[in-house]
Amino acid sequence: RWRASVAGSGGSIVDWWCHAALTHSLMHYFTAILGDKGGPSSINLPVEWSGDPRPSTGTIFADPTLPLRSSESCSPSCQRAPPGRAAASTSTGGAMPPSEVLSQNEVYGFMKPVFGPGIVYDASKKNRQVQFQSMANGLRTARLKGYTAKIERETRQYLQTWGDSGELDLFHALSELTILTSSRCLHGDDVRENLFKEVSELYHDLDQGLTPLTVFFPNAPTAAHRKRDAARGKMVELFSKVIKNRRDNPDAKHSDGTEILSIFMDVKYKDGSPITDEQVTGLLIALLFAGQHTSCITSTWTSLFILNDPSIMKRIDEEQEGVFASDPDAAVDYKMVNESMPLLHNSMKEALRLCPPLILLIRQALKEVKVRAAGKDYTIPKGDMVLISPSVGMRIPEVFEDPDAFDPDRFGPGREEDKSSPYAYMGFGGGMHSCMGQNFAFVQVKTILSVLFREFEMEMVSETMPDIDYEAMVVGPKGDCRVRYKRRRN
Repeated sequence: RWRASVAGSGGSIVDWWCHAALTHSLMHYFTAILGDKGGPSSINLPVEWSGDPRPSTGTIFADPTLPLRSSESCSPSCQRAPPGRAAASTSTGGAMPPSEVLSQNEVYGFMKPVFGPGIVYDASKKNRQVQFQSMANGLRTARLKGYTAKIERETRQYLQTWGDSGELDLFHALSELTILTSSRCLHGDDVRENLFKEVSELYHDLDQGLTPLTVFFPNAPTAAHRKRDAARGKMVELFSKVIKNRRDNPDAKHSDGTEILSIFMDVKYKDGSPITDEQVTGLLIALLFAGQHTSCITSTWTSLFILNDPSIMKRIDEEQEGVFASDPDAAVDYKMVNESMPLLHNSMKEALRLCPPLILLIRQALKEVKVRAAGKDYTIPKGDMVLISPSVGMRIPEVFEDPDAFDPDRFGPGREEDKSSPYAYMGFGGGMHSCMGQNFAFVQVKTILSVLFREFEMEMVSETMPDIDYEAMVVGPKGDCRVRYKRRRN
């Protein structure tokens, strides 16, 4: 019997997709057992999703309805007790339990057929640390400065296909643009310009091969799994040829050397062994899975929330005009994106607060964990699954004023509601495993939207915002995401 407790934990970059798959499976499990009884995604959960999201049953509660026992925490101050002391919590929070207490590996074994053997959660602890470090090296500030120009280039090329006016599904368009920009930064010029079609088609088959069944039976003999396995094999073959060509022809101009593929090719583990071509491919797949859906969903929600509020749209236009006042044709650079667009930045944060792509972050308790929440002490038993829901936690009224309203100014000077407690804001997880790709995500989304809003005047076709699709693997918009656009002439 699989038991689950919900408390505090964070999420690394490759957790994004893994969490989403398990979330999707759990929600379908609730549907199968409980039937269609209302609530989000027609699932009767003991949490209200409007107003105060916490249940009347208490801050931490157990749901014994299923073979999966779920003990859930809805407190922003739920903290682990310090070793050797009684469980304690303060408004300033406490330390997040380390990986030896709340572990990722036991949760995500079902991702091995997608990423491949020896990658991330299937790797030894020492090798996993090296893999994560190589990812972090590819996402550090010096690299982001180069990625900004690449993202702008891809965005402008893509927007040329729109013409001067028209109507389109913004979610679909930003999904296409996100994978284009990600490929340029992850894979390099040679792959993006010569092999993008093949890579995107194989990625699609890998993506479709992650289903609710996969979580419980990752090697079940289904058509989706067979296509997934074939796609991963072809992806390894494709990138092995790219890697061989680069190594055989070191003087040729393959790329500018800043893309993450170049970093992965040079990885050596602590025992001196080099990374294999299959492992390089697996790491690239992991990063693409981590960022593709989350970034396109976040850019879509951010755009729609801005377009839905004329006063915010006006201020965004003014902010962009101010940034480019001295030279309207200036290229977007990292400093501009990072320092000179606070309203666009806070709008993205607010969209993530209201509509996080992952509604559950998950770990397994390897030891008994004592926590305190709302003045009461609790014990999470060893072996329980430990979950936290950003969707619930980031709409708690004591933390966020008028929590259902889109209000990017709540993060600005004098308010800073996200800093009221250490884990009040969970848009990118929290603690030692918070998403290492969050800075790249901000650069990617803000660069795309800066160019988009300066190139086009837009309005939503629908008079209302789309619903949140709680049945999706990664939770995005459900409904009409169409916009009308007209190219600016000034």
